[in-house]
Amino acid sequence: MPSPPQTPTQASVPRRVWRGTSFLVLGRVYGSACTFAQLWLLAHHLAPDAFGRYTFYLAVFVFLDALVDFGTGQVAVQRTAADESRMPEVLAGARRVRLATGNLGVLLVGGGALWMHEPAAGWILVASLYPVTHVAELSTVVLRNRIAWGIPVGLRAVAATTSFLFVLALRATGDHEPAHYLCAVAAGSAIANGLLYLACRRHLPARAATEVPWASVLAAAAPLGFASLCQQAYFYADNLFVRAMRGEAELGAYNVGVRILSMTIMVALYASQAALPWLARQHSAGRLGESAARLGQPLFAAAGLVAGLAAPWAAQILGLFGAHVAIAGPSLRWLFGAVAVIHAGAVLTTSLVAAGRGRSMLGIAAIGLALNLAANSILIPRFGIEGAGMATLITEISVAVGAAWVLARTGARAAWRAWGWIGGPVGFAAGFAASAAILAGSGP
Repeated sequence: MPSPPQTPTQASVPRRVWRGTSFLVLGRVYGSACTFAQLWLLAHHLAPDAFGRYTFYLAVFVFLDALVDFGTGQVAVQRTAADESRMPEVLAGARRVRLATGNLGVLLVGGGALWMHEPAAGWILVASLYPVTHVAELSTVVLRNRIAWGIPVGLRAVAATTSFLFVLALRATGDHEPAHYLCAVAAGSAIANGLLYLACRRHLPARAATEVPWASVLAAAAPLGFASLCQQAYFYADNLFVRAMRGEAELGAYNVGVRILSMTIMVALYASQAALPWLARQHSAGRLGESAARLGQPLFAAAGLVAGLAAPWAAQILGLFGAHVAIAGPSLRWLFGAVAVIHAGAVLTTSLVAAGRGRSMLGIAAIGLALNLAANSILIPRFGIEGAGMATLITEISVAVGAAWVLARTGARAAWRAWGWIGGPVGFAAGFAASAAILAGSGP
């Protein structure tokens, strides 16, 4: 097995980061195409309240994925990126933690659905079993360290295809139970996790672990794990507010916009994910702040421009899913603003992970969650689902600013070439103005 790439002598972003990002983005584009095809089919097939319930549980399962991971993937990269001799012990400990958190997730989501007498609760319980298969998926750490994403991306595409085919099969039978479609999506993901383990097994060190340091892994992962849960909570807490205050029909419309946000932030998330091993090595070399700026500033500027161009067309984009979904256009415009901010925040928060600042990450995420809950409780009663979009933007700004502040205080000057960070808001304003003018000119 080849050795990891040599550490660069300067803070420029290695080509392997961009190549890995390209693989991840292409895979996500394909996966998103499958997801949006499913949403389109089900938005026109299920009743509005049933569609809203389906999207609600999709959001719950994203939170469940974060619970099962609980920071173990990031800790595994931290501990093995520069020393793969530790791989057997680190993987053994991380797998033990994931098995425990996976079982906890089944109890909370599947057991909670039974306890709350949710419709088709038994099927929700079955679907909640799939995140336990993330124990097997942890083996991809050996490829993540090399920023070699071909195999993981290819098998994730298989998962997306399998889930879509299962959904198509159910749709062909005329099935109208949203929990059945939830199981179909979960089955595709579970199959892919098993295939990932089989594909990565030959790349792992041949020797067995001499110990299972689960307590050490858990101690290191816990701050990141709780931070990730806070992040997912503030990203999806609006589902609880909208479902309770506005009903499942409006929730379904709003969640299509959230899915669009999830798709459009993939470059930010995957560039940061691919760059984590490099950023960890740059931190060791004392170049973290400069490296974060070189990666984050161009992403922020480009995302601001693209999000600004798209924002005025929000209602038209959602209208593709039906008139009952287009009502979420105003909320999607705010979410496009959040898209731009996330491209800065993702790099800055990943830099905190690279610097081993898990507790700082937890503090930032906890503040973001508290702010999000407060904003949703104030804005949704007044502005409806548009208020949920506002709350998301406010939260993402607070997270990005908080991460930049912590990095600056630790000596990693995230403000290096500080003027470079204005590209995001300038790009968004320019794109919005240009696109709004085109839209106005195309009107009757």
